Amino acid sequence: MTVKSLVISLVALAAAGANASASDGSYQVTSPDGSLRATVVVGSSITYTVSKAGDEIIAPSAISMRLSGDIAFGINDKVRKVVRRTVDQTVPTVVYKRTEVRDNFNEMELVFKEFSLIFRAYDEGVAYRFRNALKTGSKVVSEQAEFAMAGDYQAFVPYVKKNKGNFEAQYFNSFENTYEVIPVSSWDNGRMAFLPVALSADNGRKILITESDLLGYPGMYLYNGDASTKLTARFAPYPREVKQGGHNNLQMVVQSREDYIATAEAGKSFPWRIVMVVDNDIDLAVNDMVWKLATPDDGSDYSWVRPGKVAWDWWNDWNLYGVDFKTGVNNDTYKYYIDFAAAQGIEYVILDEGWAVNLQADLMQVVPEIDLQMLADYARERGVGLILWAGYQAFARDMENVCRHYSEMGFKGFKVDFMDRDDQIVVDFLRRSAETAAKYKLMLDFHGIYKPTGLHRTYPNVVNFEGVHGLEQMKWSDASVDQVTYDVTVPFIRMAAGPMDYTQGAMRNATKKNYRPVNSEAMSQGTRCRQLAEYVVFESPLNMLCDSPSNYMSEPLCTKFIADCPVVWDESIDLNGEIGKYITLARRSGEAWYVGSMTGWDARDLTLDLSFLGAGDWTMEVFCDGVNADRAARDFRHEVISVPADRKVKIHMAPGGGWVARITK
Repeated sequence: MTVKSLVISLVALAAAGANASASDGSYQVTSPDGSLRATVVVGSSITYTVSKAGDEIIAPSAISMRLSGDIAFGINDKVRKVVRRTVDQTVPTVVYKRTEVRDNFNEMELVFKEFSLIFRAYDEGVAYRFRNALKTGSKVVSEQAEFAMAGDYQAFVPYVKKNKGNFEAQYFNSFENTYEVIPVSSWDNGRMAFLPVALSADNGRKILITESDLLGYPGMYLYNGDASTKLTARFAPYPREVKQGGHNNLQMVVQSREDYIATAEAGKSFPWRIVMVVDNDIDLAVNDMVWKLATPDDGSDYSWVRPGKVAWDWWNDWNLYGVDFKTGVNNDTYKYYIDFAAAQGIEYVILDEGWAVNLQADLMQVVPEIDLQMLADYARERGVGLILWAGYQAFARDMENVCRHYSEMGFKGFKVDFMDRDDQIVVDFLRRSAETAAKYKLMLDFHGIYKPTGLHRTYPNVVNFEGVHGLEQMKWSDASVDQVTYDVTVPFIRMAAGPMDYTQGAMRNATKKNYRPVNSEAMSQGTRCRQLAEYVVFESPLNMLCDSPSNYMSEPLCTKFIADCPVVWDESIDLNGEIGKYITLARRSGEAWYVGSMTGWDARDLTLDLSFLGAGDWTMEVFCDGVNADRAARDFRHEVISVPADRKVKIHMAPGGGWVARITK
């Protein structure tokens, strides 16, 4: 990977001398714009604080690691030297929300005898990681990571949904839930939360806690058990014994665990712990910190990775109408989906769960109703790629053979599902899957998995992740589940970590009082235009059309907009928004701009500032809520209008509504 511009300065400092006392060491690193500061104090323990414009955001918080052999990083240690550097570089991307990323930070590395502690300060946040300097491998017994809030901030908490009070059971979860908004001190002491977690600090600032470069190490959960304002990390211990079971015998269920959380190679760098701090909510939605902190790809050719739209079968329950065959998991149904995709310019069709023999966890056993080679050939002749769904154990048990076999048949990737863990074994499974799939030029979409942690930068063939309370929930969720508020919350929090396979595109749309779960003919909460806007607002390089081809063909205007909307972007910018209330983002592909806006259950009027368009005459193709969208959520208006000379556009959104435009010169 080439770097367009690079400025790096290195300064090695003897921090008060190599033999300095460890009792009075205080070290600081400041963001390039000077507003954000991390202060690290080294004594009998190591603590850090974070301040913004002089205001304390994170109060003194302890960090350390304990390894086998009675080795402790951060306990009674002495700093031997400090290495500082400043980096300002522009890095090209492969599959992302912008074609290049500016990577600008100040870094401070505190070098100890057995490890280093690295802190980076960006304008939008700080991050730290431990680096192992031991000469031999070891086991990580525990890691201490604290995030002590400087006040009793409001937190947006995605609790593990089930097994309250049983922390071992909570390590087995799908990483899907809505957000509870509570003061930190009111945290439910029977529950952990998965990342990211956001908090509202003083002066309108927002904090977001997450991690990056999670390779061969368990994922981090947050917990508060004492009604304080301090969050502490928890990690799934390393599995000792696992047993095949779970969903359709496709999962590996942990039976017992070791007394350590990970094995660690000599010289290993551990994951980055990230504390984003922004002045405005909307700054979270388009940030790049997770991507920037991830290990870059190895320079291999990834030009074969082709993001795109996917005609998806499972959400709409294989329901077609006006056809002369029985629909379901069979050749006729998939040929119909392929023909639909080809006619609409949709790049892919997915064969979700059902094509492989149930309960066998064997991807070489195909149900007799399906002829995979015939379908692959049929799709290729029509310019459509096919993607296969795969359960975790079915993929893991025979990964190399499965990837080779289906690549040779002409399939383009896998949607791998039901890992539902983030211990070291599963985290490493994702890396191995990405590496193996890349060898056979296959893309991966991970479902039943934790939030992105930068693997999509390390292996650009990993194009999407679930770890989101997506539209599938509307197939079965009670009306008390507020998906509309979630939709205007998740872009600021979960999407800050990376792309999300939310699976939007419902053509059946419901107002708040009209929604009900219907598994086989599902609907969305909110308006039709909200569904269209989600294709712009939600980052999703492999993006589903969740509804039935029959429904899409009855809605040609909406279907054409969805099919034509890009999935990766040259530029992404934030326009306005407030967590849980509304959001507006603008994204550019080539010379065309797309602007998407969504609101919560409150109707909303906004004035959008489109001055980023620059000079010239611009035309907008607009989809907006119809005058009766508050009663019939499917009601929309489509129009083509000129962008005003002052670049100010007034929009109205119905309750649960949306607005979206394609803008061209």
